[in-house]
Amino acid sequence: MIGLETVAALLAKHGLAVVAPIAVLEGPIVTVIAAWLASKGVFPLWAVALVVILADLVGDLGLYALGRWGRGHLPARFMRRLGLGEERLAALSGHFAHKGGRTLLFGKLTHSVGFAVLAAAGAARMKLGQFLWFNFLGTVPKSLFFVALGYSFGAAFSQIDNWIGRASLAMLAVIVAGGVSWFLYRKLHQ
Repeated sequence: MIGLETVAALLAKHGLAVVAPIAVLEGPIVTVIAAWLASKGVFPLWAVALVVILADLVGDLGLYALGRWGRGHLPARFMRRLGLGEERLAALSGHFAHKGGRTLLFGKLTHSVGFAVLAAAGAARMKLGQFLWFNFLGTVPKSLFFVALGYSFGAAFSQIDNWIGRASLAMLAVIVAGGVSWFLYRKLHQ
């Protein structure tokens, strides 16, 4: 990744047209920097919010597409090694048919497992309209949170980037610990 100072300079010089593609890849910190620049009068705040929400949705749609159409291009042997045999994919499809909205919102708001949840939704062949709706519901508050954070405290974007990274790692550790606990509990109580 390029340095945050460079990102800030690029955004300030080239405007919102640069915010969108960079936000697809590095959404939260780019949102913080763009909102900080909005607080300095470089961009209209409403435009920053709109661009980062759309960029986040485009990036998420890309992960969904990767899961949906990428699975057909992987050899069956590799899919089985990933634990994605036909039986598991059928179970995944059933899960997203009944609990897809909750799962997407969980993935979006935890940030640390979002990419896996989004690709899994595609692999499960979740209905695109349903995917977009629940993803939109998760994206708006998350993006607006980072816009507010950047507008208020964006001058400290390097420190905020560290906080985002640490919070993501902590959330991932909690999720992994919860998953291992759940797995062990099920194994012991069968």
